[in-house]
Amino acid sequence: MDEGGMRHGAASDLELTILMPCLDEAETLGVCVAKAMGFLARSGIAGEVLIADNGSTDGSQAIARAGGARVVDVPERGYGAALIAGIRAARGRYVIMGDSDDSYDFTTLDPFVARLRAGDQLVMGNRFRGGIAPGAMPPLHRYLGNPVLSTLGRMFFSAPVGDFHCGLRGFERAAMLALDLRAPGMEFASEMVVKATLNGLRIAEVPTTLSPDGRSRPPHLRSWRDGWRHLRFLLVFCPRWLFLYPGAALFTLGLATMMTLLPGPLRVGGVVFDVHTLLYAAGATVMGFQAVQFWAFARIHGALQGVVPAAPRLTAALARFGLEPALILAGVLVLGGLALGGVALARWGAEGFGMLAGSGAMRVAIGSVTAMLLGLQLAFGAFFVAVLGMMRAGPSR
Repeated sequence: MDEGGMRHGAASDLELTILMPCLDEAETLGVCVAKAMGFLARSGIAGEVLIADNGSTDGSQAIARAGGARVVDVPERGYGAALIAGIRAARGRYVIMGDSDDSYDFTTLDPFVARLRAGDQLVMGNRFRGGIAPGAMPPLHRYLGNPVLSTLGRMFFSAPVGDFHCGLRGFERAAMLALDLRAPGMEFASEMVVKATLNGLRIAEVPTTLSPDGRSRPPHLRSWRDGWRHLRFLLVFCPRWLFLYPGAALFTLGLATMMTLLPGPLRVGGVVFDVHTLLYAAGATVMGFQAVQFWAFARIHGALQGVVPAAPRLTAALARFGLEPALILAGVLVLGGLALGGVALARWGAEGFGMLAGSGAMRVAIGSVTAMLLGLQLAFGAFFVAVLGMMRAGPSR
């Protein structure tokens, strides 16, 4: 690890670290380091330029050191892995991170520093407000990827951020370390914003410009692969939108349809909804109920692991409902299902246990199986929640 890269102060007095992830950026790294060092000199900020090198083989490390930057070697590959290691190695109270491909201007970091000094803990650049130069961002990213993913991020988490994936951002180092960021890939950009929002950090945005990068090779970013990784992270980190809302809608629609069709067929205009529709409605009811259970499991387990904040309202509701009431309701559903099964069996017997020509017995049988499935799911789920509750309480003394 190099000891260079400091300006206007000892390591313990540094206010700012300008952090750049790097993987074979020899063409542009020198320019970026020079701009960052120039900013520190012009502004009189006690700071350093830190390069988190991800295994470059083109001499990027030597270029960085020659420019006065400090280099930390990061053996684990990935954009997020490089930045996580860089944040840990940084010596400044604040960190401003940006790509080392010369697409961001490191000479104009004053708005970031001003917001950080004013007390904001995460300051995001917004390229859509600051300006995107022609050729700087592929149309797929500019008009589809970034807007869609940023909209989902705001909708899922109420994040006050208009550009989720801007690579130029500043933050208070201690606050960021406390978030325990883990994503090793490009989804690190989303993880930082999401966790900062969920943990109540003070977030601000400043306009920033994006210029075409100075590389002669293709970028490391892969549009569809990395776009999916961002979307996957947003969904996994928000069980409410992944499980609860779709599950509740599916369960409600399925149950309403079942209640309508159990007595008999329904004719709407020239269309008759009968036993086949009832079967699909039963499937929707069971799948929806299971999805809602998955939401509860994910929220409880995620809070236990420290991945997402605690869910006090859910925990309180489950504590009030309790294992025993859930088992009683599950027993009622199973017994009700068995009773319906008995009705179906009696109808079959009335027809001599031969081929069932009509749909009456099948209609009852579908209701029977659905009730028993829901009952068993509820019972197993209640026990699983009880196990999670024991994990939360810890070992007894």
